[in-house]
Amino acid sequence: CSDEFTRSLRVLCIRYSIQEEAQLGTIVGNIAKDLGFDANGLMNRNLRIVTGTKQELFKVNERDGALFVNQRIDREELCGKTSPCYINVKAVTENPLEIHHVTIQILDVNDHSPSFPDKEYYLEIPEMTSTGARFQLEAAHDPDLDLNALRLYKLSQNEHFLLETKVLDKDSQIPFLVLQKPLDRETVAQYNIALTAIDGGSPPKSGILNITVIVLDANDNTPVCDQQPYTVTIKENVPVGTFLLKVNASDADEGINGEIEYSFRNNFRSKANDLLRLDSKTGEITVQGLIDFEEDDNYKIYIDVSDKGVLPLKTQCNVILKVQDVNDNKPEIDITSLSSQIPENAPHGTVVALVRITDLDSTVNGQVVCTLPEELPFDLKPSSEGNFYSLVTKSLLDRESVPQYDITITAKDMGIPSLSTVKTVRVELSDINDNSPVFTRSPYTFYLLENNEPGASIFTISASDADENENALVSYSLANVNTGRSVTSFLNINQDNGNIYAMKSFDFESMKTFQFQVIAKDSGTPPLSSNVTVKVFILDQNDNAPVILSPVNSNGSTEFVEEILRNVIAGHLVTKVRAYDPDIGYNGWLSFSLLQVTDPTLFGLERYTGQIRTLRPFMESDKAEHKLVVLVKDNGNVSLSATATVIVKVVETKEAFAASDFEKVVQKENENNVTFYLMISLGSVSALFVISIIGLIAMQCSKPQDESPKYSRDSNYVDTSGNGTLCHSIQYRSGEKRYMLVGPRMSIGSTFDPNSNANTLVVRDHRSLISGEKKFQLRVRNFSLRLCHLLLLLTFTHFHPDSAEKSGNKQKKKKKR
Repeated sequence: CSDEFTRSLRVLCIRYSIQEEAQLGTIVGNIAKDLGFDANGLMNRNLRIVTGTKQELFKVNERDGALFVNQRIDREELCGKTSPCYINVKAVTENPLEIHHVTIQILDVNDHSPSFPDKEYYLEIPEMTSTGARFQLEAAHDPDLDLNALRLYKLSQNEHFLLETKVLDKDSQIPFLVLQKPLDRETVAQYNIALTAIDGGSPPKSGILNITVIVLDANDNTPVCDQQPYTVTIKENVPVGTFLLKVNASDADEGINGEIEYSFRNNFRSKANDLLRLDSKTGEITVQGLIDFEEDDNYKIYIDVSDKGVLPLKTQCNVILKVQDVNDNKPEIDITSLSSQIPENAPHGTVVALVRITDLDSTVNGQVVCTLPEELPFDLKPSSEGNFYSLVTKSLLDRESVPQYDITITAKDMGIPSLSTVKTVRVELSDINDNSPVFTRSPYTFYLLENNEPGASIFTISASDADENENALVSYSLANVNTGRSVTSFLNINQDNGNIYAMKSFDFESMKTFQFQVIAKDSGTPPLSSNVTVKVFILDQNDNAPVILSPVNSNGSTEFVEEILRNVIAGHLVTKVRAYDPDIGYNGWLSFSLLQVTDPTLFGLERYTGQIRTLRPFMESDKAEHKLVVLVKDNGNVSLSATATVIVKVVETKEAFAASDFEKVVQKENENNVTFYLMISLGSVSALFVISIIGLIAMQCSKPQDESPKYSRDSNYVDTSGNGTLCHSIQYRSGEKRYMLVGPRMSIGSTFDPNSNANTLVVRDHRSLISGEKKFQLRVRNFSLRLCHLLLLLTFTHFHPDSAEKSGNKQKKKKKR
């Protein structure tokens, strides 16, 4: 027990001996004590005996570990003439799994008496038989061994016969009756002799054969075998009709007294009589049945040889038939102590099952090699006895990759041709928590319309876990902080299904985007988790009406009084209505119109600038006061609007001087109000210009020559329908589609992508209308220059209105010229 297999399993070997025919329940030995097991934990370790056969000769007491006799033990039935007689069993324990070899020697007892095939034996001897004639008698048979086997024969007291024995082998002694005094049939016609066979037991046992000697007259020569014994060797499974040997005997007599006849000994019939055929005239022996080495490898055949005299004489020829093995039996695979389920993190060398391999053939035909497929993470470790293997793991296991293995064990013997047997063992892997949850996307990006309903679900996060049962049960929670504020103040998540709910209504004008993290954690022990970043973009809705910036009176009223001279010419700038809308895109795109005017032929309003100008010179018949109501509306799906009222008073030249001081005061106040907005506009345009230049340089340096930018930021779009100009939009490309982040209203020719988040406007690709990167760069540059020019013009017009007016008059005069 020093090989690698037994050392890895802590195998010990113990030996016991017991006499055959012991009473049931007889204690052989205490296995638990001899192996050093703890008696208190013996019940939990499931100590048992594995014999590998259907006979359970021995059992073990699970409480105290005592090995006792469970069935009748007959050494002669178990081992026959084999000496010594050993029975090998396995003592198997669990928790942990251990196998120990137990060898039990069965000691022979003198439980059989020598016996003869027949109780009575009749021997006919012609009276002319000379002294010294030998007559072979039936040999006695004793199944016991050694001292208990047959030792000697004794002949009852008589004056005519003497006993001699011939030893064929250690188990066979043939008695011969030797005539030592001539017979006289007329004096004594019959003799009764007792032949006693005695074994060497203590006390000895014996068997008696009653011999009746009948004295015959005449035929006084018995047949003689030319060889004693005959020996022949054949292979098993030889065909029927195969010739084995010829028994040859001779008789010195003449005539019918010398004619010989052969026959099987009926009184001592064996299985060989059914397997072989004997020609009674020639003595030839042939095969007539299936000879199987596994049933018996040695046959003793007793043949009677008799002459045909009136009083025939007989002798006995003995034939020993030896059978050679051929490879005609496949190996047998027996699985014991199978662990049908093991954890997927089982260490290398974990024992999965014990495999017992047997082959009924002998020599190389019975030598078996056991193999597994190479791609499996399992291996077979042989034991010291050669017919036991342990199925162990040889590499790491992963239930998520392979949840179970069908292990094919192939047992192949070394015979020619080789025979093999295949058996499949299924081993399932139990799950451990070794996989973190995995999100379906990373990061998540969602688009959400402002003014959403508080408490409603806005989107869903989903993660999956490759484990099973509790290890795959995922719960969700919110993590980290957005700009110093905990997202749990305005978001909530369903920990079971990942639905995220908004606890408040979002306002695009106060928050345009935010991001947070979601943690997905499984229910394993210990739990594993992973997180994902969620980016949320708030989309604008038309929820803000335009706000009138100017003209506004000091009391906040949108009604304003503007005085102009009566002698102004056509095209004179009366005033400018300025408005602002916090929305973006179409929702913040403003247009101006006159809702009410006293004389529509006298005043006109520019639709996109809000400038009110005279259409013609004043006439004497015109009124001195005119009321203009200006409507400012955006271009949302549902337009929102505001109105401003301008009262225009026409004054004469003298009155203008009187009101000039008041007008300067009012103008100075208006300038102070507008200066703040102009500073904001100037800063915004400057920052936009710098960002455009930097972005243009970065795109030129980083973008490949043959690829279009994945994201582009376009300049202002011009609406050819006459509704106004879309101020600013953000576009990006995904595959063959471009997406533009705008409000709910879409331009002509735009469509919704059904696979989007329903908040993304899909614009058809206009790359065919663009002549490439140079055209795009030129548009960005022209847009920046126009913004700067517009800002300077607005600033100059505000601070020098008279100069602007004069400049306008000069332009008109030039046109007239």
